[in-house]
Amino acid sequence: MDPLVQKLSKKAIDFSGKSKKELERTCWMIVHEHKHGVMPTEYDIREIDEELYLEVLRIAKEMI
Repeated sequence: MDPLVQKLSKKAIDFSGKSKKELERTCWMIVHEHKHGVMPTEYDIREIDEELYLEVLRIAKEMI
């Protein structure tokens, strides 16, 4: 498993409080922070790495 994906997935789980309802949004926020260096604001529409997001989400779901 990619160490970066594992690190981001764990961070997303920690940030979401293990709430599966918030996991998709939290994974998106964590990948956004990884790419842009800051958490997104409410209306932030900057692109993220979709493949990385999907992999982080998949691993996070497996970790819960």
